[in-house]
Amino acid sequence: MIERVRRPFLLPALGLLAVLLAMAFLVTACSNDGQERRRSLGDSPSFGDFMRLADVGRGGRLFSQCAACHTVRKGAGDRNGPGLYDVVGKPIAGNSKHFGYTGALRSLGGVWTPERLDVWLAAPAKFAPGTSMSFRGVPDPLDRADIVAYLQTQSVDGGAEALKSRP
Repeated sequence: MIERVRRPFLLPALGLLAVLLAMAFLVTACSNDGQERRRSLGDSPSFGDFMRLADVGRGGRLFSQCAACHTVRKGAGDRNGPGLYDVVGKPIAGNSKHFGYTGALRSLGGVWTPERLDVWLAAPAKFAPGTSMSFRGVPDPLDRADIVAYLQTQSVDGGAEALKSRP
């Protein structure tokens, strides 16, 4: 009779990282703070209303789901996606000199404004059909505003101009 040796199930290192990032995202998403902020928005909030309530710290925590493919620190370079340091105000498909952007993004033109980042984060494939970014998007507009506010602070001036314009 042959005896089988049972080994515990081990996730590959990348799978474990994905599980940990997902758990961190779920923990940050379960905050009561978001419910209070939502109530203060009223019935039909605009993007500007969401941005006025955006929480940079929470945006940094939510950015952890983006960090699997993107860096956001100066000089950090690209991963599977382009580095996003100082992306706000930069040309779409032009923030990284070394990243191979798709034709879908290159053909859009314009710059990354907070409003355009919001639409991109909601559904990248709808914003730029044909993009290679497989991320489905961030459905919650308050979460997107938090992430955009965080990205605004990750810039040459530390987001000083963006933060001055917020109440």
